[in-house]
Amino acid sequence: MSENCDNNCKGCSENCSERKEEFSLREELNEHSKVKKVIGVISGKGGVGKSMATSMVSVLMNRRGHKVAILDADVTGPSIPKVFGIKEKAEQGDLGIMPVETAAGIKVMSINLVLENETDPVIWRGPLIGGAIKQFWTDVYWGDVDYMFIDMPPGTGDVALTVFQSLPVDGIIVITSPQELVSMIVSKAVRMAELMHVPVLGLVENMSYFKAPDTGAVYKVFGESHIDDIAKDHNLKVLSKLSIDPEIARMSDRGQMELYDDEEPFKDLIEAIEAV
Repeated sequence: MSENCDNNCKGCSENCSERKEEFSLREELNEHSKVKKVIGVISGKGGVGKSMATSMVSVLMNRRGHKVAILDADVTGPSIPKVFGIKEKAEQGDLGIMPVETAAGIKVMSINLVLENETDPVIWRGPLIGGAIKQFWTDVYWGDVDYMFIDMPPGTGDVALTVFQSLPVDGIIVITSPQELVSMIVSKAVRMAELMHVPVLGLVENMSYFKAPDTGAVYKVFGESHIDDIAKDHNLKVLSKLSIDPEIARMSDRGQMELYDDEEPFKDLIEAIEAV
């Protein structure tokens, strides 16, 4: 026990024999909000369509009648507001910062919703980025949410560590693509989740193939898939193999992601999320 101990164990990092409660880095949710389930969406590297998958799943879950929110934790590369066509800014309300809602009612909080210009770069070091993500959890009035999806930046760095330690993550979805290099990096992300004792719901392979609209021929643009081998190595499920679809890219560019309505490729993924 420190000689300056005031018997207030909360917030103290000393591991002494007199500790009255377990030390935790967990942040408290906004007191006026209730979030039932928190699902992280991660990838080992960038460019595999993690934000796209986050938005598509959110749209489908919302269409099923669930109250859905997205916490955009990719502070230096936010894209969620763009794919939903959000132009408004988040404002301070009586109960906290008010997230912006999409046309269909999905609640979104992103750093781009508080910047003066959406093209302004966020040139912050890790602690500041981690602090912003914590504030998105503690200071935003989310209201009642059934499923909150956290769109995380790629890799296993500061943000992933902050999210896993500070938020009550119920499970994660790992997004990958067919290349062998990407598969190796994804294994690192899966291993990090295991070390942090965060359940991995399964793997989703994006850009798995392209189906020609005129002939129906299937082309594996990025080579043969390795996702089944990764899933087997980690005793995980492959929840979806998504095709390359130019129409989805067009909807994203136009801010019309809520027009997406094909649930079939996400059937197993949605079942895994609803089973959490």
